[in-house]
Amino acid sequence: MRRLRRAKIIATLGPASSTPDMIARLFAAGVDVFRINMSHTTHDKMRELVAAIRGVEQDSGRPIGILVDLQGPKLRLGSFTGGSVTVQKGDTFVLDSDSAPGDATRAFLPHPEIFAAVAPGHTLLIDDGKVRLTVTEAGPKRMTTRVEVGGKLSDRKGVSLPDSTIPFSALAAKDRSDLEAALDTGIDWVALSFIQRPEDIAEAKKITRGRASVMAKIEKPQAVHRLGEILDIADALMVARGDLGVEMPLEKVPGVQKQMTRAARIAGKPVVVATQMLESMINSPVPTRAEVSDVATAIFEGADAVMLSAESAAGQYPIEAVTMMNRIAEEVEHDPTYRSIIGAQRPDPEATGADAISDAARHIAETLDLAAVVCWTSSGSTGLRVARERPKAPIVALSPNIATGRRLAVVWGVHCVITEDAHDQDDMVDRASRIAFKEGFAKAGERIIIVAGVPLGTPGATNMLRIAYVGAETEGD
Repeated sequence: MRRLRRAKIIATLGPASSTPDMIARLFAAGVDVFRINMSHTTHDKMRELVAAIRGVEQDSGRPIGILVDLQGPKLRLGSFTGGSVTVQKGDTFVLDSDSAPGDATRAFLPHPEIFAAVAPGHTLLIDDGKVRLTVTEAGPKRMTTRVEVGGKLSDRKGVSLPDSTIPFSALAAKDRSDLEAALDTGIDWVALSFIQRPEDIAEAKKITRGRASVMAKIEKPQAVHRLGEILDIADALMVARGDLGVEMPLEKVPGVQKQMTRAARIAGKPVVVATQMLESMINSPVPTRAEVSDVATAIFEGADAVMLSAESAAGQYPIEAVTMMNRIAEEVEHDPTYRSIIGAQRPDPEATGADAISDAARHIAETLDLAAVVCWTSSGSTGLRVARERPKAPIVALSPNIATGRRLAVVWGVHCVITEDAHDQDDMVDRASRIAFKEGFAKAGERIIIVAGVPLGTPGATNMLRIAYVGAETEGD
C-alpha cells in the first residue's frame, strides 16, 4: 500500500476507534502511526490495541508504527468545601500545605516541590489557564498570590507553572509502570509529556535501552528554552501546541512551531505537529477553512507528521478526519510552490560520510530525474539522513529489521519494505531494482539511485552510491 504523499499521519485510538475493524479502516484511509494515550488507557487495553494494530500490519504487509504517549506528572489542587469556589480579579489567594478543604481565600496544594520552585512574580495557571495567579510571597509551605484572571476553582484542577522549573522527574510512578508495560508489548515510539530539560529524556532512554525510540513533547516554555539540548538527546520532537498555548501567549505558538520544525530538520530527526488540527471534525463531517490552512501550513513547513487526537479517538467522524488530512497533504505536496519552500529550508549537510552521500544522492536523483532513492538501512539511520534532504524522488527504505520499518513509519517520505539483508553488491542492486518496480516507484527502463553502507549490514556506515536501471525482466516478477 503506497501513500501518495510524503508527510505522515498519526491518529490517536480511543472509544471511537479501538476495534480491529476500525483500526484497519483508519490504516486504509491513510494512518501511518497509531497513538495510544496512556492518560486514558489501561495496560490490558493497550495490549489489546497493540495486538489489533499488529494484526492489521500482518494483513497489509506494511510496517505500522505504534506511539505510546505517557501522561507525565500531573500537578493538581486539593479539594474545596462544596466542590468549588469563585475568585475575583484582585483577590488575595493563598496556596498552602494544609490538607483541609479550601475556600474562597485558600487551597491545598499537595506538591512541596512547587513551593521550593516558585518565587515572587511567578505565574500559576489553574485549569488550563482559565484562572491566573501571580505569586506575591513564597515560603517553603505557603505562598500568597494575587488573582490576575478570576473564575471558578474546583476540586483537583490542574496547575501549570510557566515561569518555574520544578525539580521533579518527567516520569511519575504511573509513567514508569506504563512505559515498562508498553516496552513489553514491543511498541515503537514513546512520547514524554511535560519535559523541562534534557535530563528528562536521558532518564527515559536509560529505561528503554533502545527497545523504543523516544519522542520529546515540547509543551512547556522551559523545554522551548533548552530545545537544542533536548534535540541532541531525543529521537524526535512533538510540537504539543495545546499545552504550549496554555503556558505561553497563544500568539507565540506559531513561531515556536516553525522554530521546532526547522531545528528538527537540521538535526535530521522527525518532528510531529499536534493538537486541534481538525478539532471541529470531532462533531462535524467537514473541517473549518482555518483548520485546513493549519494542516497545510505544517505540510508546507516540511513536518514529518501531523497528528489527530480527539478527532480520531472520540469524534463522530474518525475516518473522515483521516481522509481529509490525507487529501490536504496530497494537495499541498502537488502545489507549485511546495518544492521551492521545502528546498529553501534545506540545511547544509553535516560533515559526515552519511550526510555527504545523502546530499549527493538527492542532487544526482534530481539532476538525472531518477525514479526513486532506494536506501538499504539496518538501523534506520540511512533512511533518516536521506529524508533530511527532502528529495523530490520517492524514498524507498529496505531493511531486514521490522522494528526499523515501524520506527521509520513516522519519517517524512520514507516507504519502508522489510526484506532480508543483501548478500553482496549485485544482490543489493538487483533486489533494490525489483522492489522499486514491484512497489510502483519505478517502471522498466527507468533508473534509480541506491544508497548503502559497505560492508553490508554495518549500522551507520553509509558510504556508497550506485545508479541502476530497472530492467524489463522485472515486469514478470
